[in-house]
Amino acid sequence: MELDIHSADGKSTGKKAKLNDAVFAIEPNDHAIWLDVKQHLANRRQGTAKTLEKSEVSGSTKKLHRQKGTGGSRKGSIKSPLFKGGARVFGPKPHDYGFKLNRKVKDLARRSALTHKAKAGSISVLDGKGMDSAKTRDYAGMLKAFNLTGRKALVVLAAKNDKVLLGTRNIQGARVVTASEVNTYDIMNANRVLITVDAIAPLETTLSK
Repeated sequence: MELDIHSADGKSTGKKAKLNDAVFAIEPNDHAIWLDVKQHLANRRQGTAKTLEKSEVSGSTKKLHRQKGTGGSRKGSIKSPLFKGGARVFGPKPHDYGFKLNRKVKDLARRSALTHKAKAGSISVLDGKGMDSAKTRDYAGMLKAFNLTGRKALVVLAAKNDKVLLGTRNIQGARVVTASEVNTYDIMNANRVLITVDAIAPLETTLSK
């Protein structure tokens, strides 16, 4: 597969970048995508919800009235779930929602996600020039050139670039990652994936192992 290489102003440079079909043109596996996205979102959950149990509620443990003979229900103490301000029965406890997913499944999911974006024409290759600026207006102009103003864009770099991170951090919907950090959720969540030329090789190497 070959795609045109674009400059920061959105215009084609006349050159083409060759993309590995083993990464960008496979038979997509939607179930692998679903599993990877599910794990990503599960790992983001804090899992800190907590309610007080009977032993944790503040109050007297004195029995309110005798067990039998009152004609009413049995009540242990004021901390009973039957009363306002009492404990909660089977309430949530802090726990980890994350789960394990095999590396091969995650790689398959990322390749499948990239394939979907490639088939939809939602992948653009950048020549990387002008990415040494730290000014927000430069990157806002670049996204505008690709009709991504107010939309979600995923920018994939070969390596960490503090200037790009600084220039895009205040642009809503823009996310910058390195080739080794790309995940299925970010790919599927973006309206367009912008990959720099020098990021293609490390991205393909990571996903074709």
